[in-house]
Amino acid sequence: MTLVLGIDSSTTATKAVLVDPEGRVIATASSSYGYETPQPMWSEQSPGLWWEGATDSIRRVLAESDTTAEDIEAVGLTGQMHGSVLLDRDGEVVRPAILWNDQRTGPECEEIRRRVGRERLIEITGNDALTGFTAPKLLWVQSHEPENWARVRHVLLPKDYVRLRLTGDYAVDVADGSGTILFDLEARTWSPEILQTLDVPAGLMPPTHEGPDITGTVDGDGAAATGLLAGTPVVAGGGDQSANAVGVGAVTPGVVALSLGTSGVVFASTEGASVDREGRVHAFCHAVPGRWHMMGVMLSAAGSLRWLRDAVAPQRSFEELVAAAAEVPAGSDGLIFLPYLTGERTPHPDPLARGAFVGLTVRHDLRHLTRAVMEGVAFGLRDGLDLMVDAGLAPPVQIRASGGGTRSGLWRQILAEVLGAEIAVVGTEEGAAYGAALLAAVGAGWFPTVDEAVGSIIEVEPVAGPSADTELYGEAHARFDALYPALAPTFHSS
Repeated sequence: MTLVLGIDSSTTATKAVLVDPEGRVIATASSSYGYETPQPMWSEQSPGLWWEGATDSIRRVLAESDTTAEDIEAVGLTGQMHGSVLLDRDGEVVRPAILWNDQRTGPECEEIRRRVGRERLIEITGNDALTGFTAPKLLWVQSHEPENWARVRHVLLPKDYVRLRLTGDYAVDVADGSGTILFDLEARTWSPEILQTLDVPAGLMPPTHEGPDITGTVDGDGAAATGLLAGTPVVAGGGDQSANAVGVGAVTPGVVALSLGTSGVVFASTEGASVDREGRVHAFCHAVPGRWHMMGVMLSAAGSLRWLRDAVAPQRSFEELVAAAAEVPAGSDGLIFLPYLTGERTPHPDPLARGAFVGLTVRHDLRHLTRAVMEGVAFGLRDGLDLMVDAGLAPPVQIRASGGGTRSGLWRQILAEVLGAEIAVVGTEEGAAYGAALLAAVGAGWFPTVDEAVGSIIEVEPVAGPSADTELYGEAHARFDALYPALAPTFHSS
């Protein structure tokens, strides 16, 4: 048997996926873990958890599939973006990683804008300075933990710590690297100007690679820990969103990907480095060589529905909540939900943004609350898509959806109505890990390009489309968009 292995080190679990040359998923395994919130708005994680999760998941997926190490031709890596993994000269962790959803670095973002200039920053990196990105985290450690910063000799991103433990090599792919905002977006590598201006020595940053490039091979220690064969090639891979886009076939302009997990993402490939000059949507390199992408990110998507269930109806299943919500007409009888439970990135880069129900009356019940949450998340995703269209993206005809939230037929239909496009799903739900496996397949020589891998393997099924409610949702979205400006002074004063 000939297989490739995709590994996804996310915020809450590491998944391993085995894929054969026809694109079939042979087996999966996942190992869960948590993260710490040592202070309000902080989010940290021990990098050792990712490695422990990877070794456990790899060993289990090999055992449960009766696969031998000799069957694995290549390994692809993906994982949560924007984390700051700080290592000393021996590769030992200096401090817990500060994660993508950490919101402590507002002052550091202002400092980056002051030093670089906001327009110049967007011109070089394609992005404004936001609290989720890696660069402000490095400045925070510089100013708040100078003793730790003095020990730092290597800066990695989360999945690349797994690479280091697996191969002994320091490396990063261009998609994940560009999410640090230390990158020259058009040059697809580190920006000397940004690094120098922010006092980040260039020697701290790892070599950069395109997604399917082989960055090294499994070494003896990695083989002993995982059960893989020493010498197995490991490709660069991609950050979770670009790898997920590969997994659903969003690798060419005109194909838009939507991910509805804890966070929500709208993702569109571009031939060039298309940038929103206001920095309201992200512009990164794609895991596909020679391509870029725009991306709108909201921090609490399906996470908003989880919050509602846990806070209001912990005894109810998600299926029960959604089934009841389907009894409520589109628009939730005037109830609107702002999904900014953990701050926001797109379209409002505001760590102090907060969630809200607006329009509550005595006639509203849990069914309305649930549907309003689902609609509010869809409105937030539309905000990101609208900004991308304003920046030059053609309005999509089809959106390929993935993530746990898209299992709901009701939510898929709401998305189709609000976004005004057909919603489709693909034949696998393994998302980013599957995309990492496809990048490994290209690196292993199964396909000459990512385009050909996707064209040969990805199966697409339309599942929802716009209908008569699209116009109603357009009016509701306008009311939704008026609420953040009206409530922001309250958010900022509390």
